[in-house]
Amino acid sequence: MPIGRIMASLRGRKAVLAAAAFAVTSGWTAYMASGPDQTVVAIHQAIDKGLTPPAVELAVDKLIKPWEGLKLYAYQDQVGVWTICYGETLGVHKGMQKTLAECEAMLTRRVIHDYYLPLVDGVKGYGDAPDSVQASMLSGAYNFGTAGQLGSRAAKFVTRRQYRQACEAQTAWNKAKHQIVPGLVKRREMGDAQRLGEAELCVSGL
Repeated sequence: MPIGRIMASLRGRKAVLAAAAFAVTSGWTAYMASGPDQTVVAIHQAIDKGLTPPAVELAVDKLIKPWEGLKLYAYQDQVGVWTICYGETLGVHKGMQKTLAECEAMLTRRVIHDYYLPLVDGVKGYGDAPDSVQASMLSGAYNFGTAGQLGSRAAKFVTRRQYRQACEAQTAWNKAKHQIVPGLVKRREMGDAQRLGEAELCVSGL
C-alpha cells in the first residue's frame, strides 16, 4: 500500500492530454486504428515504421527525464557505476561524452526496445492499458528493472484490468537495502513541487 494518498492532479491530467495529442499528431492513433486486430502485433508494426508510442513519450518526458536528471559526460554514480545522459549505464566508460540530442535519442530508443516492448510482450493486456498506466510502469521498469516489473503485482493487476490497483501496487518499490527511501517514495507516489509522481500520473489517466 502507498504511504500517502494517491490522487489525480491537474498537472497529471494535462500530461495525459498532451500524450493523447501526440498520439494523434504522430500518426500513432491512425495507425493503431487501421492496423491488425491484435494489439501486440499492431504495436510492433507501428514501432517498426518508426512511430513512438504515446506511453513512451509520456514516460520519457514527464517521469524519466525529470527524475533521472541529465549529465552529458560520464560519471560514477553512488555505487561506482559509470553513468551518462539520463541514468544510462549500458556501455558507458570513463571519458565518454554525449550531446543533448544523442542523449534524448538514446533514451527513447532504450525505453522502446528494452522496456516498452518487453512489457508489451510479457504482460498480457499491457498494450491495452491507459497510456498513463503504461507510462508509470515504464518509469518504474527504467528505475528498478524490466524483470522486476514483469513479475510485479502491478503487472498482475494490469492483466486483470484493475488499473487503480496497478497504480498503487508499484508504490511498493520504494526501498534500497530494505530501507524506505524518501526520494523513492516521492517518485513512486505523488512526486514533488517540480516533478510528477508515477502513481499521480498513473491515476490521472483513469
